[in-house]
Amino acid sequence: MKNLPGALLLSLALTAPAFAADPPLRERSESVPAAPYLLAGAPTFDMTIGQFRERYNAANADLPLMEYRAIDNRNDSSRLTRAASKISETLYASTALEQGTGKVKTLQLTWLPVPGPDQKASQEKAMAYMTALLRFFVPGLTPDEARKKLNALLSEGKGARYFSRTEGALRFVVADNGDKGLTFAIEPIKLALPPADQGGKNDEKQSH
Repeated sequence: MKNLPGALLLSLALTAPAFAADPPLRERSESVPAAPYLLAGAPTFDMTIGQFRERYNAANADLPLMEYRAIDNRNDSSRLTRAASKISETLYASTALEQGTGKVKTLQLTWLPVPGPDQKASQEKAMAYMTALLRFFVPGLTPDEARKKLNALLSEGKGARYFSRTEGALRFVVADNGDKGLTFAIEPIKLALPPADQGGKNDEKQSH
């Protein structure tokens, strides 16, 4: 896939910075370490992008995802396969896949806020897709509950180059680059027993 917006290519590389050690519940930093899914041994969802798309589309016929197409990443040293699917001129889905198995390491939706009379409608469409993605992984939520959860995550990550919250086996990520784009991502994590005072949740946040 060629001629992708710069903000989307940036989100593929920097959406989810990781830390060598466990950070405090909230942390702001000017540095941007490597994304967690780029680290050696990072987990994958137990499905390929084709399997995800088939299952997602079966549950969201009114918010379909078109076929993901590989992105030329010859200069990428991560040894991952990157792919993207264009939903509209202002909304893209993207992913990074484990080489060999093709299993999914991250699923991302990036909205590009283009000023104009259609901006509100394009934003609402982006929120609908993000809510559907969240419900795919947390199917026990009603549409209203999922939207409220998404709004809370986006609010926490507003203005932050990186914000993440881990819940159970999932990491929810928000990368708010202002007029350059807003990315929402979901990634798998390796389960570990959390400290008793964290209740299975952990937040990380970095400002611009």
